Amino acid sequence: MRATLSNSRVDPVELTRSLIRCPSVTPQEGGALALLEGLLAGLGFACRRLKFSEKGTPDVENLYARIGTVGLNFCFAGHSDVVPVGSERAWTVGPFAGTLKDGELYGRGATDMKGAIAAFAAAASRFLAARGPDFGGSISLLITGDEEGPSINGTKKVLARLAAEGERLDACVVGEPTNVERLGDMIKIGRRGSLNGRLAVRGTQGHTAYPHLADNAAHKIVRMLAALVSEPLDEGSAYFQPSTLQIASVDVGNPANNVIPGEATARFNIRFNDLHTPESLEAWLRQRLDQVSRDYDLAIEVSGVSFLTSPGALSRLVAKAIAEVTGRTPELSTTGGTSDARFIKDHCPVVEFGLVGRTMHKVDERVAIADLEELSRIYEAVLAGYFEAP
Repeated sequence: MRATLSNSRVDPVELTRSLIRCPSVTPQEGGALALLEGLLAGLGFACRRLKFSEKGTPDVENLYARIGTVGLNFCFAGHSDVVPVGSERAWTVGPFAGTLKDGELYGRGATDMKGAIAAFAAAASRFLAARGPDFGGSISLLITGDEEGPSINGTKKVLARLAAEGERLDACVVGEPTNVERLGDMIKIGRRGSLNGRLAVRGTQGHTAYPHLADNAAHKIVRMLAALVSEPLDEGSAYFQPSTLQIASVDVGNPANNVIPGEATARFNIRFNDLHTPESLEAWLRQRLDQVSRDYDLAIEVSGVSFLTSPGALSRLVAKAIAEVTGRTPELSTTGGTSDARFIKDHCPVVEFGLVGRTMHKVDERVAIADLEELSRIYEAVLAGYFEAP
């Protein structure tokens, strides 16, 4: 284990380097959870490895670690899995080397989100060193290996298992990279929902010289898609940007220039705010499509609904910690894609705050060393404020 403990205090930079060196590309554990488990057990955490399976998806390992058995349970949540590196030749350093260069730490997962996990552990170690294990509450880490993948055998199932066993979370910070330019810019207090649609349009195949004997599916699908994008879904709401519908692909599978296609398909994605539900969106989609034609099939998959943790005690606590460490006042936002916070919000208040996300999922993903240090101090201040001594 390369992560170092000095007087029971975790070095967030060295721990991030050690985690990067674990090639935990979804769904591989890669040694990352084993590393964390050993380190947290050394700090006094009771650790559990939870492995879940489901037909058609890869098995996934997860880690739940808790110290304390009484009082409120404050949870740090995140994921140890990372996206593939792409072309290694495009990287200026080894993607799993954990290279330090010019004040930055390079490697896949540096910002998304092994750096935040290391800051979780560093903050907990410092808090425990200052307060001792009998601080009147509990600290837990919920780390999944399935956030960058299907998100089926990860956080959602861990939470269900914990709830079935009577384990309760009282508040949670997810360490996703929320900041745009500088550490302390932004806290996420909610997320838009995501709906994927597949539209299959039926026509009648024929010769392009005899269109009256055919029914062009390509012409139909163009008009149907135009009906979906001709007007905005909404103008936004109090805490959310306007919902958006983006067409991702259109295909007729026709290699010939003189054949009228009899079938056409399209895929699209809707990122929707709290003015909509999956049911209301499906009704809207069918109403718009029916105006053009009823010769279609529509399949819908929802990966998450919109949610909001209204500004309150938790967001104020995190914002105060950010201000204490960085001097900045963060924006409260609901921008971006989905995260595992969409599962956690059903169990306790949750906000997201992590590193600067400019290089996440990119070649030469990296994090400023100074940001790792500051993030661990922010998380420590969050713990200190949450478990403020009487």
